[in-house]
Amino acid sequence: MTAIAFIGLGTMGAPMAANLLQKNYTVTVYNRTPGKADVLLQHGASAAASPLEAVKDADVVVSIISNDSAVEEVYYGDKGVLAGLKPGAVAIDSSTISPALARRLASDVAAKGGSFLDAPVTGSKDGAIAGTLLFMVGGDQATVEAHRELFLAMGREIIYMGESGTGATAKLCHNTIVGINAAGLIEGMAIAAKGGLDMEAFVRIVQGGGAASKQADLKGPKILANDYSVQFSLALMLKDLKLSTALSDGMGVPAPMLGIAKSLFQAGQAMGYGEDDLAALAHVYEEWIGRQLRG
Repeated sequence: MTAIAFIGLGTMGAPMAANLLQKNYTVTVYNRTPGKADVLLQHGASAAASPLEAVKDADVVVSIISNDSAVEEVYYGDKGVLAGLKPGAVAIDSSTISPALARRLASDVAAKGGSFLDAPVTGSKDGAIAGTLLFMVGGDQATVEAHRELFLAMGREIIYMGESGTGATAKLCHNTIVGINAAGLIEGMAIAAKGGLDMEAFVRIVQGGGAASKQADLKGPKILANDYSVQFSLALMLKDLKLSTALSDGMGVPAPMLGIAKSLFQAGQAMGYGEDDLAALAHVYEEWIGRQLRG
């Protein structure tokens, strides 16, 4: 069975690693914050003290980490992935990172005799737990196909995007839409709340009408229940919108709605809601209108 090093045991990474263990893969885990591996160790994982130790015997490295700087630390540090990666190994990074970093990683992993796939995911925490994530993948297509079984141990679908960096680009484009949709939902709910509407009835209208969206289904009920437990944090949404802004600016693509959404999530971060679910943007509107959006 393929030996896997899994790096990053946050909201998404821990359940992804758990699904690999359930499919009887040999999994060695590493997380920068101690203690997050405890449950996985009870289910058969081994723990490593550094990325280098985790990857030295691994056939495949799977990483899902919070941002570019954290990925750089894990890959390029003195005891990082590149210091221990064995020739022929495949590194699959499912973080949401800049396409430029994905291309640099692909080049540097190749220089070590390995292969790199940028393979970010969509499906949020629930999809990670259920093993129903969608992978959008950039890199060598033959390598993607050779690891199809591994991908499908963690998800339901693999969409091949093209050369290195295209998976990362697709994820930023996707999350631009997510951020704009979420902001639009919450703004509409704020107008409805200020207008004195029954909020549960209004959310049902949204879900059943032309404004229906995945965000309405995921975040509408959370806001009604005043439940801001994290599926995908506000801080990570803001990070992705900043990456999307850098990408669109670099390509010369006007993106006014992206700019507005980014500003809204920046307001949420400044007001202290970064570690809550991105639906906590509702609190910003609640302060503005002087009433709650919950049911």
